[in-house]
Amino acid sequence: MSTGQSTVAFIVMAMGMFMASLDIQIVTSSLREIQAGLSATADEVSQVQTSYLIAEVIMIPLSGWLSRMLSTRWLFTLSAIGFTVTSVACGMAWSLESMVVFRALQGFLGGAMIPTVFAAGMVMFRGAAQMRVPAILGLVATLAPALGPTIGGYITETLSWRWLFFINVLPGIVIILIVPRVVRIDKPDFGLLKRFDVLAAGLLVVFLGGIQFTLEEGPRRQWLDDPLLQWMTPIALLAGAVFVLRTLHHPEPLVELRAFKQRNFAIGCVLSFAVGVGLYGSIYLTPVFLGSVRGLGAQQIGGIVFVVGLANIVATPLTVALMQRVNFKLLLLIGFAIFMASCIMFVRIDANWGKSQLLLPQILRGIATMVCIIPVTGLALGALPVEHLKGGSGIYNLMRNLGGAIGLAVINSQLFYERLSFHRERLFDKLSAATMIVQERAELLTSLLGRVMTDDDMIARVTLMLTSRLGLREALTMSVSDVFVLMAVFFVFPMLLVLFIDSTKIAQTNTAEPN
Repeated sequence: MSTGQSTVAFIVMAMGMFMASLDIQIVTSSLREIQAGLSATADEVSQVQTSYLIAEVIMIPLSGWLSRMLSTRWLFTLSAIGFTVTSVACGMAWSLESMVVFRALQGFLGGAMIPTVFAAGMVMFRGAAQMRVPAILGLVATLAPALGPTIGGYITETLSWRWLFFINVLPGIVIILIVPRVVRIDKPDFGLLKRFDVLAAGLLVVFLGGIQFTLEEGPRRQWLDDPLLQWMTPIALLAGAVFVLRTLHHPEPLVELRAFKQRNFAIGCVLSFAVGVGLYGSIYLTPVFLGSVRGLGAQQIGGIVFVVGLANIVATPLTVALMQRVNFKLLLLIGFAIFMASCIMFVRIDANWGKSQLLLPQILRGIATMVCIIPVTGLALGALPVEHLKGGSGIYNLMRNLGGAIGLAVINSQLFYERLSFHRERLFDKLSAATMIVQERAELLTSLLGRVMTDDDMIARVTLMLTSRLGLREALTMSVSDVFVLMAVFFVFPMLLVLFIDSTKIAQTNTAEPN
């Protein structure tokens, strides 16, 4: 492939990754409309998101083996075809059951595009040009989930929720037409199909599917108090243990676990997990605060959080330049320290915070994300031999997604169950201790309502409701602050891990010459 072909191929493949990553979050701000359109309940509609995530997380580690069998060219093309067709099917879904099936197929078929473009980019470019690969893909990986709820809310309000899926058709067609024509980096090995490890594939599905389901549904189902999760979780963990043992001793492993012998790859995967916690956790918390506490709509929230995307874009070329001038470990320490600082700034959050108060923390978070994810991608994939690159890319991307899933599960448990309950009890205790003040406020509110209402019982109910809502708002605000503090403490761990990076291998990777 010429330089021009490689550039075109990489851009088109990155577009496919953006669409597949965007669809993770694009429905989150429109679940209410989808629920109404499919006549589903609030609990049932969550399956629209869960089915996609479970299917995608299963495909990501399998993509390395499939790429070896089909070649990068045809795996990516088939993945784009499947993603496009199932996107149309999702847009035409007539019931909840059909939507869940189509979303699962969409996540599974489209999931191969995400790790495949990482491996392809590292193969197509060498030397200084290779350093731009993690920068561009890191930007895509952060922008897509960050912009998903905003884009989804705008499309739903201006068109309909069905267009959340129809928008994938045009870029899908572009990918399907261009990738087979320009991508020429490897050849298929159909002989691998005869050595396909069926047992390992089944174990992987049970392990990742069960873990992802537990993480998605655990906070809502009260974790192991739920009978389904009581047996599903241990079975998934057992399947994972057996899968690892079988894969390590199989001549043609489905997942390239041997890549963990490379110290920098192993550390890079753990750091990718940490970035996933910070990336998806922060993307989730700010809209929750703005929607639940401030009562803002999807477009208003999008206008406030959009600054994170702008910070990502500005920080990308800056990070690439710094990678050539600043010590690698120091750069990562700075990135995680900025991430930590952006979380600590939420300690003083109150119910009146808006665009101006959130501006600096979001800018810092946007910068920190890129300063972390770009070097970490280069660290994990840059030093891998070519024969481990495809499988290693799947593992690396899986770790980021698992970090996000586990982070969100912990955040949901802490935010909506542990800390919220704690603060509500404290607030009610304080209200009881300050009965005179509460009574005065209630009497004032009652007198104001009395000017426009005549029913005394109705006035009393409205007064009680407003007072309770005020207490809930304050409790939720304090819970958001607590969770950000927990995230700040969490970032101490990856900062310590950075110290164990093998700097000599980084130097060899950054100075590698084209083949």
